[in-house]
Amino acid sequence: MFPAEAQLVARLTGLGRTVATAESLTAGLVAATIADVPGASAVLRGGAVTYATDTKASVLGVDPDLLAAGGPVQAEVAEQMAAGARRVFGADYGVATTGVAGPDRQGDAPVGLVFVAVAGPAGVRSVRLELSGDRDRIRRRSALEAMRLVLVSLSTEPTVDHAGDHTEDHAEGSREGGQHGTAAAAE
Repeated sequence: MFPAEAQLVARLTGLGRTVATAESLTAGLVAATIADVPGASAVLRGGAVTYATDTKASVLGVDPDLLAAGGPVQAEVAEQMAAGARRVFGADYGVATTGVAGPDRQGDAPVGLVFVAVAGPAGVRSVRLELSGDRDRIRRRSALEAMRLVLVSLSTEPTVDHAGDHTEDHAEGSREGGQHGTAAAAE
């Protein structure tokens, strides 16, 4: 099987779709990993590293009241970051990461708590991850899960077969349409 980033670039290219990133704990790792794939320039519109909490609001339009009330590590923040990346970069899909890579917890959020989100034509979805390992492992796993979430969202996009007929692919358990369901994914 090909790495997630190669699958993502191939799928986006095949659908004629684009992606943009909004990253906190991964600090550009998602965008850099996608950009490592030949042909990524056709699908990667750009990325914003919003490491500081206030930049999530000023750059991506995350609700400052939401940030003040619950901090940056929450599903709604990830969803608003993804929607902001989509809007700022004019992409079909926006993907976001926010969480705690460690070594210390952030407020009430423990090390390894991460939210990844994707915003696309069918709405916004997020996933809660509870990861273990050191800082590097948590960041790399977060980036991988972010790319996988975009792939899941793309699986509901119609594809065109070689004869030009449209076919549908559907992911089992897909939850789209502006809902933010969170599912724990432990390592």
